[in-house]
Amino acid sequence: MCFGRCTRCIGCKLLILALLSIVANILLYFPNGETRFASEHHLSKYVECLHGILGGGLLVLIPAAVFIGIHNDDCCGCFGHENCGKSCAMLSSVLAAFVGILGSGYCIIISALGLSHGPYCYTRLERNWIYPFTESSGGYLFEYNKWSKCQEPQNIVQWNVTLFSILLVLGGIEFILCFIQIINGILGGVCRLCCSHEETFAC
Repeated sequence: MCFGRCTRCIGCKLLILALLSIVANILLYFPNGETRFASEHHLSKYVECLHGILGGGLLVLIPAAVFIGIHNDDCCGCFGHENCGKSCAMLSSVLAAFVGILGSGYCIIISALGLSHGPYCYTRLERNWIYPFTESSGGYLFEYNKWSKCQEPQNIVQWNVTLFSILLVLGGIEFILCFIQIINGILGGVCRLCCSHEETFAC
């Protein structure tokens, strides 16, 4: 199997995951589809970290574009240019994978923190906007009876838990795929086998 084909497959998967991360992060800005909470800055500080848009999104789109740009039928080329050589293609894919590792890692960390601290909401008891679940260290996730503490935005706990969990999973999958590509790229450079009388990403 050509390593370039495997790289392209990973790139396509990363493209889909990155777009999903961007959509999930955007939805975090609009609880229940309402825009006023974002305009009034009544959102969790972790929502504004752009971990899905920047980390799991744009920084993962970079390696996705690089991986997809490595042609299957030109394993010795780099983005279709034969004179670039195999070393260029392998180096670019490995370096791009590290960028993806950083982006997905950022997405994972912020998503975990967002889940741990809980949402920023208006509570009837304190009559103010606070983080009512900060001291629970994530324990509120299993104490559904306490979710009603948050009066506004409505269902904000469910909204945040669902979307932060999705971003956590997406970031985890992106991280794994980028790590696989690092191994794939290194092995492709070491193997130095031939495909159609040229050096290829073959094993």
